[in-house]
Amino acid sequence: MARLHSVFILILSLSLIQGLFVHSKTLKRDVKALNEIKASLGWRVVYAWVGDDPCGDGDLPPWSGVTCSTQGDYRVVTELEVYAVSIVGPFPTAVTNLLDLTRLDLHNNKLTGPLPSQIGRLKRLKILNVRWNKLQDVIPPEIGELKQLTHLYLSFNNFKGEIPKELANLPELRYLHLHENHFTGRIPPELGTLQHLRHLDVGNNRLVGTIRELIRIEGCFPLLRNLYLNNNYLTGGVPGQLANLTNLEILYLSYNRMTGVIPYSIAHIPKLTYLYLDHNQFSGRIPDAFYKHPFLKEMYIEENAFRPGVKPIGLHKVLELSDADFLV
Repeated sequence: MARLHSVFILILSLSLIQGLFVHSKTLKRDVKALNEIKASLGWRVVYAWVGDDPCGDGDLPPWSGVTCSTQGDYRVVTELEVYAVSIVGPFPTAVTNLLDLTRLDLHNNKLTGPLPSQIGRLKRLKILNVRWNKLQDVIPPEIGELKQLTHLYLSFNNFKGEIPKELANLPELRYLHLHENHFTGRIPPELGTLQHLRHLDVGNNRLVGTIRELIRIEGCFPLLRNLYLNNNYLTGGVPGQLANLTNLEILYLSYNRMTGVIPYSIAHIPKLTYLYLDHNQFSGRIPDAFYKHPFLKEMYIEENAFRPGVKPIGLHKVLELSDADFLV
């Protein structure tokens, strides 16, 4: 009898839990926002968006690419991942009404127009990925209001203007991808104050300035592993102080207008693995310490003014890194 009573209690408990999920309503704000998107844009994915509730309703599952969670008596949208489905049109401003979003991934589509200033409303956002679109105009300074952001992918678009120094207001930022745009001006040295930044890629833009300017703040870039400055208009030399970035593994300086000799101190960056100096105007010789470095796999030096006899290390290859290497 006691066992039968226990089974009854278990069934009752499961029924109550199930009832909580069945009767939880999706926040009207989120329902309205996603239905606006569904109605206004020609997204192929919307054909799989059945029903009016993006979090699912009765027997209907949640919409494809939409992740929800329960907060109190309501369900809210926490993730929106709609990528590589040929979305055409302007960035959907209604997305910025999904105030509980932690992940927004719209990469590899055909979005146009600017990134709206309302993006700053998404205070809980940790990952923003809009790479491989056709977005344009300047990056709004309001992006600096995303205090929980850890991953920012804006690469392979048509953004222009200066890199906003407001990015330095993102204390949790770890990965910053800005390559393959039309950014101009100098790289804000304020980025060096980001205590968790591991990967900075500003390659293939129209940036000017020097590395000395970039690292002028004492104690800058304490955790930086990968620094991509390639294919810009940077001048000046490689400052010896760059060796203070002791966690650096990749230093990519190819295709700039840099000059001078390569400092001996750079060879003592403990984990330096890839060093690309090619297609600049460097001169002198490469210190022997580089050839004895325990981790240095590749050093590419062609198209410079080095002395005869200077040799590369390893076989050059283009470093291609995907989102999967960084998303957590």
